[in-house]
Amino acid sequence: MKRSFIYSLILLIISFTLIFFNFNLIPKNISFDEIAFTRLALSLNNSNYIPYSELATGHSTLYFYIILISFKIFGISNFALRLPSAIFGILSILVFFAILKNTFNEVNKPFYSFIGGFILITSRWFINFSRFSFEATFLLFIELLSLLFILLFIKKKNYLFIFLSGLFAGLSFLSYTPGRIFFLLPAFLLLIKKTKIKYYFFYFITFIIVSSPLTIYFVKHSDIRFQEISILSQKNSIYSKIKMFSENAQKTALMFNFKGDLNGRHNFPGKPSFNPILGTFFVIGLIITTKELFKFPNNLFLFYFILGLVPTFFTLPPDNPNMLRLFTTLPSSIYFVIYGIKNILTVNHKKYLPYIFVGLIIMSSILELRTYFKYQSRVFRNSFEVKCQINEVINKIPKRCLVSKNEF
Repeated sequence: MKRSFIYSLILLIISFTLIFFNFNLIPKNISFDEIAFTRLALSLNNSNYIPYSELATGHSTLYFYIILISFKIFGISNFALRLPSAIFGILSILVFFAILKNTFNEVNKPFYSFIGGFILITSRWFINFSRFSFEATFLLFIELLSLLFILLFIKKKNYLFIFLSGLFAGLSFLSYTPGRIFFLLPAFLLLIKKTKIKYYFFYFITFIIVSSPLTIYFVKHSDIRFQEISILSQKNSIYSKIKMFSENAQKTALMFNFKGDLNGRHNFPGKPSFNPILGTFFVIGLIITTKELFKFPNNLFLFYFILGLVPTFFTLPPDNPNMLRLFTTLPSSIYFVIYGIKNILTVNHKKYLPYIFVGLIIMSSILELRTYFKYQSRVFRNSFEVKCQINEVINKIPKRCLVSKNEF
């Protein structure tokens, strides 16, 4: 318990430092999307709860109510706009650490859990989306909470935990679009652990009640964002849809180790999501995990990984590869990295080997931080298009606020 507390404290300090270092300077500018998000959040002020807004190309509103609260506390500013994403990023690290601690069976599980949390917080993929106002870290946080509570329920059979898991699965449904299928993961865990039928009822009734505002909305209205970007909503032939699905699968597979997201807000354009060190362990771990498919928690994290992949498979190919929509694959990807390392250490008992792996992980983290803070930060100069503060551009964007080509 004492070791776990120390590890948690270290992760908290590291995550707070990395996420808030030059917080309003990297990225310094704001994007058109962030302006649209601000307008959406402010439109919710002084009105009854609405689950969905057609503003900003169509979004469920849960996260934007949180942005609105931040504005009310800190005023309308870039800091207030981006603060919720940073806070949920920090909290996600701690919850992920707790999840790993509750899935590894080894005596040294706090060490593996710490390594997993350390890899996640030093990942430029994770740091990037924790530093501006997109809702990726919020979705990840509530998904991880739901997963943690269902794991605690399996372990302790306390009914409170299954209700909390259903609650946060419902909130995931009310959040960013990829979260709408997350509720299947806790249900999958109940299935593989062969729990009683009544536990499914408790879980699903909680989920249905919490998610009902958005469900009722979609009974009466369509999701305009889904209609715009989904393969399924296009009036193409079945052959064309299969071809687009295949193209998406290929782009997504290459994204992790070969050719990454081209969007400068999401990534250093074209760079793989993982550096060579992480990418190698990711592949090793994924192969071993797939080979040991029916072993817990391999089946759990493989299913979580697949759920994270599904949304991007069904979006239009020009949007892919897309690290934003694939953000929730990060926890399972990190699990594969750790599992690959753990299996190598299990096979080879040489005493110096763990120190080599620790050195490789530290080297990997240095590569990640260097890429983000030195190189990707330069890309932000033109991928974030507005250089004024958010309170200056809510209603109209003056020409002086637009980044010109000679500033790139």
